[in-house]
Amino acid sequence: MEGTDSPASAASGSCDPKKLVIGYVNPSVTNQGWIIIGQGATDAAKDRGVKLRSFGPPKDGDAAGQVTVVQDVIAGGANAIALAPVDSSALVPAVKEANAAGVPVVNLDSQINGGDLASFVATDNYAAAQQQAEAVAEHIGGKGKVILINGSQAYSTGRDRRNGFVDTMKKKYPGVTVLEVQTEWDAQAAQKGLEDLLAANPDVVAVANAWDGSTVAAVPVLKSHGKRIFLVGFDGAPDAIALMEQGKVDAIVAQQLYKMGYTAIDTAVKAACGETVEKRIDTGSVLLTPDNVAKFIDSNPPILREFIKKAS
Repeated sequence: MEGTDSPASAASGSCDPKKLVIGYVNPSVTNQGWIIIGQGATDAAKDRGVKLRSFGPPKDGDAAGQVTVVQDVIAGGANAIALAPVDSSALVPAVKEANAAGVPVVNLDSQINGGDLASFVATDNYAAAQQQAEAVAEHIGGKGKVILINGSQAYSTGRDRRNGFVDTMKKKYPGVTVLEVQTEWDAQAAQKGLEDLLAANPDVVAVANAWDGSTVAAVPVLKSHGKRIFLVGFDGAPDAIALMEQGKVDAIVAQQLYKMGYTAIDTAVKAACGETVEKRIDTGSVLLTPDNVAKFIDSNPPILREFIKKAS
């Protein structure tokens, strides 16, 4: 779509990045994944020469607080906003306020359910979940009981990660039975649900997780179960990667978190300058295994390795 002309755009259509202010609003200032995404955002702003104002909600998961933050960013004169929502529906009014103020909004990570979005920058979670399902099916020979631990279905992220996995198994691997645990991205609920399903189904051969908080929570449960069960995660969180290096996690569908943050800010700069930007940008994913995890770590900024060392 065509972006909105920013105050930094001259009559000739040129744009001076040094005059731009880009707001970056994320859902957490403490989560390691969001710190890595934030590093990408910071580096992109530095490379483009723009001023970046980064904000998280007053507390993790505070949708109302995040709406207020976005309103403050608009009032503060941002030329564009990169926004990762706490809640896909709750942030719609804030996006519409930005639209009314002529401030382009680049949505990242989980899709916002309304308003005019200049671009959506995120992992194709459905495709990544298909990749996760294929890894499980290949390992178990296309048959057997598999536990899938889901995240919140209120998020497009949660829905896509569930549906990509389940749809793939239904369409391609009829010999696989998927048993589901539903959570709200809660590791304790994931652990309890896993324990209950394993007790009722001792013949489970694999466990797949919609996020790595669940992956980490599953490790002690599987150890106590006393049987080797294929364990695959989703995200590429440092603590899960550390467990892979210890031989406790078999595979992880890893998002390109640094790339997501970098691309979101780079796209926001283009939108602020009135350039045409892609409506949907898939930042990709990679299936990590013990064979390629070292290469993946080396391809990321040093902060990922630092987090992994702390988790080891």
